[in-house]
Amino acid sequence: MAAYKPVVVQACPKLGEKITQDTLYWRGYKTPVQIKEFGAVNKIDFSPVPPYNYAVTASSRVSGVSEAFMLLFFNWHDTRRCNSLLFWQIHIYGRYSQEPIKTFSRFRDAAYCATYRDDGRLLAAGSESGSISLFDISGKAPLRQFEGHTKPVHLVGFLSDKYRIFSGGDDYSSKLWDIPSATEIISYSEHTDYVRCGCASKVNADVFITGSYDHTVKLFDARTKSSVMTIEHGHPVESVLLFPSGGLLVSAGGRYVKVWDVLKGGQLLVSLKNHHKTVTCLCLNSSGQRLLSGSLDRHVKIYSTTSYKVVHSFNYATSILSLALSPEDETIVVGMTNGVLNVKHRKPEEKNENSQKKRQPAYRTYVKGRSYMPKQEDFCVSKPVKRVLRKYDKLLRSFQSSKALDAVLEPPIMLHTPEVTVAVMQELHRRGTLRSALAGRDEKQVNLLLTFVARRVIEPRFTPVLVIVADMITDIYQPVVGQSAIVDKQFLKLQQAIGKEIDYQEELLEVLGMMDTLFATFTKKRDTCLEENKSNGVTEIIETNRNY
Repeated sequence: MAAYKPVVVQACPKLGEKITQDTLYWRGYKTPVQIKEFGAVNKIDFSPVPPYNYAVTASSRVSGVSEAFMLLFFNWHDTRRCNSLLFWQIHIYGRYSQEPIKTFSRFRDAAYCATYRDDGRLLAAGSESGSISLFDISGKAPLRQFEGHTKPVHLVGFLSDKYRIFSGGDDYSSKLWDIPSATEIISYSEHTDYVRCGCASKVNADVFITGSYDHTVKLFDARTKSSVMTIEHGHPVESVLLFPSGGLLVSAGGRYVKVWDVLKGGQLLVSLKNHHKTVTCLCLNSSGQRLLSGSLDRHVKIYSTTSYKVVHSFNYATSILSLALSPEDETIVVGMTNGVLNVKHRKPEEKNENSQKKRQPAYRTYVKGRSYMPKQEDFCVSKPVKRVLRKYDKLLRSFQSSKALDAVLEPPIMLHTPEVTVAVMQELHRRGTLRSALAGRDEKQVNLLLTFVARRVIEPRFTPVLVIVADMITDIYQPVVGQSAIVDKQFLKLQQAIGKEIDYQEELLEVLGMMDTLFATFTKKRDTCLEENKSNGVTEIIETNRNY
């Protein structure tokens, strides 16, 4: 007697769902950790050196209580005591910490855009008053204060030489500062609206870029007194970044993410419109092969930088203001408008490799030839793998058709894996025992069967099998129609589902007929035009030859 072959369940992927290597990789980021800040998180920046802590700047953060509460609680004349409690903070988090490991709190107003230097030793931040503070990571008090902006500073960054800082403010100006002397080197006033984002080139220590709400992106060279390139983005610019090579620039604003070729004078290469609300932040992974964008539409889109197609997407609870990826791509941190930090971790590949190393066998369990590596000319005889049959397969093997159908009509299988239920029904039909398996059922079982068929019969992948099942159920239980209100209700639902599907099919056939007519008309006109052009061409050639 031949061995029993288990039921083959056909893989039926859902429409629009495609599993790729990128899907598997980005799904590897585990369940997020939620950290609550006291204001909208406008900037997240990872330290470029281990242990890869990250700085979080949340606007309008007050030390646990509001300004109005303190003014009511304390005497109006006790201003010194009130001011000592009113301050804003920058928090430093470890990758796996849920509480700040360090806090910089020497701010008298809102702090913005805390940014690390390339060596991870210094941190710069702007403020609502227009001043820029420079901190040593190991200390608490500011090392330097840079005064010059007359309005809030939302952009601070370090040039790649590590000794200069560039900034941009709501006073429409961009400035360059010398760190050792804490003096202003040069000021540019070319933007006509708020300067809210920027980045520095890692290739050239004199080049930095700013983006403004005047819809432009400007490239500055510290050796010149004006910008060397202006790019029109077309919308208020919320974020910009340069590729590591320095040749490509990405800008985000409005619903668009645009890629520009800097070496060709700012030529537009790609314009991406995958978000349906304003794009607020951009980020590159460590290899530069994936580009991430966050938006007010609560989505983070991940693009391939070779094809610029979306390879994966993350959904979040509220609008996104900031986004950062750790230098080793192990942590994704997203800051939202409700003050929540969403942190997702991924296990590093090295740890996975180490965990997969097998323990060497002890001497007593050592088998001769166990470490032998087979050669090309060897014949390998593998040990047969014992198959573990599922419950419905065991019942089918023992020809218990009715019980096998009952096994796949259980809610966990019927709801989550309907393809298994349909596969067993198809196998019973192939054996010729489907009718006997459907017969002899009580009111509850018939109700369950009709519910499943009425819900799934309109799915194209199940229709061929379930139409046969519906026909058999109707034929078997037609004599009992009118005796049970529950069964009658399910029969009506089945009739309505099939009726609607027939109407849809008729409408689709009408549309298909109209499209065929239009295509035939277009084809006929095209052929007529081609014949006329050919005849005109021949006539012109004959006339030309005669004249010649």
